[in-house]
Amino acid sequence: MTSLGLLVLRLGAGGLLLYGHGWGKITNFSERAPEFANPIGLGPETSFALVVFAEVFCAAAVMLGLGTRFAAVPILIFTLVAFFVHHAADPFAGKEKALLFGVPMLALILTGGGRYSLDAVIGRLRRGRRAE
Repeated sequence: MTSLGLLVLRLGAGGLLLYGHGWGKITNFSERAPEFANPIGLGPETSFALVVFAEVFCAAAVMLGLGTRFAAVPILIFTLVAFFVHHAADPFAGKEKALLFGVPMLALILTGGGRYSLDAVIGRLRRGRRAE
């Protein structure tokens, strides 16, 4: 049951992040990048590219359970930057969404993707090769 719960967590958090936030950014990348926030001084285009990487590519990897722990790290980092830097002066309701994505990623960093993940499939294949 734990692995089923991790599957739901991965698909839910990763899918909502990818669909609700990342997809619109990547499909309108060139229009949105110059106007993006620059919360840590890397420039708006670089900041935007890093967020798109996390919200699209890392979210997709989390959904697939591919490098789950590693893929969740950039998402956790950008949600913490959003919460503590970009939305620092906002009321809690204005920055809560960042934590709603960050907390599941922290859980996945601690647990991994579970039995129903590509990480588990790769692990089983590697163990099978060593047994030969």
